[in-house]
Amino acid sequence: MEENIRRWRLILGGDNNDGTAFSLNKTDLQVDKTLEALYDSNRKGGLGASSPNVSRWLGDIRSYFPASVVQVMQKDALKRLDLTAMLLEKEMLQNVEPDVHLVATLMTLSRVIPEKTKDTARQVVKKVVDELLKKLSQPMQQAITGSLNRSVRNRRPRHNEINWDLTIRKNLQHYQPEYKTIIPETLVGYGRKRSALKDVVLCLDQSGSMGTSVVYSGIFGAVMASIPAVQTKMVVFDTAVADLTEELQDPVELLFGVQLGGGTDIHLALQYCQQLITRPADTVLVVITDLFEGGDETGMRKRFTDLAASGVQVVVLLALNDEGAPSYDHENAQFLAGLGIPVFACTPDKFPDMMAMALSKQDIAQWAAREEIVLKK
Repeated sequence: MEENIRRWRLILGGDNNDGTAFSLNKTDLQVDKTLEALYDSNRKGGLGASSPNVSRWLGDIRSYFPASVVQVMQKDALKRLDLTAMLLEKEMLQNVEPDVHLVATLMTLSRVIPEKTKDTARQVVKKVVDELLKKLSQPMQQAITGSLNRSVRNRRPRHNEINWDLTIRKNLQHYQPEYKTIIPETLVGYGRKRSALKDVVLCLDQSGSMGTSVVYSGIFGAVMASIPAVQTKMVVFDTAVADLTEELQDPVELLFGVQLGGGTDIHLALQYCQQLITRPADTVLVVITDLFEGGDETGMRKRFTDLAASGVQVVVLLALNDEGAPSYDHENAQFLAGLGIPVFACTPDKFPDMMAMALSKQDIAQWAAREEIVLKK
């Protein structure tokens, strides 16, 4: 009961009308001050415009709260206290707990971050990128290479095309004790090495609302670019189009090449992507956008229609993050669903399997049903 009253006291903030009459110890008083600075800021002045105050506050919340709570409080601080400008200060960046939301904010500010802060900002972004790569690379590589291997298995490979692991497994019954070796009856291969079996075009809406989706897309794009059997291209757009394919080898540089904010011209982006596609039947086009078209909506719909008719496997992701149901243009989503183009929001943990399904031309609707993902209709 005492612990419950303590928690209510911290939640209610200690005003005379909080109703608890509970006295906090010294540590809890410090916790209370960090909460007060953020959530009572309009009434009591909060952190103010002082960078040292903000830096100390960031250090305090990391001392008193777990990382998951710290990230929530940082996000709240950016909104409630208008701390965006404070991210330009090196002292603050050094005290921030890095996460995808902070990276999205730094991407927004990448053109105006002072030179003295850029190195620190890159270190923050690199920490998040490294953590995401560590978490997401293996599932992505396994899902994609596995699906491609199954779909292009070659029973008459050349010597340099032989998959020795599967060949040995396939021929274990032909082990010759006297020679202490296997004489393979069946050779298994996956096609010529270093030849791209499939093409992937990631087309990313870089309007401000898509920030965290762009971060995850950049990570996955970098992972796919490291898989020889997949040729990956990365295109970002707002009212203009930028091809960041050459930056896929360096995800940090790629993310700093994105300029979040501005309008949206999906039609122009699709027009550019069409020029990149030379093998429609072997291409997967993933368009990550909320479908709010600020350009030529009729032209956009025609581009989608032409791409699907040409044999390109088109997938539209309304979001690629863990943030729940996104806002999107329902009419455009309904139109695309009528073309047979899957339209849905995807979490990062589901993306590798989704790409595996698309690359092997399996039914994404059936996969989505198994994963309890709701396709937009």
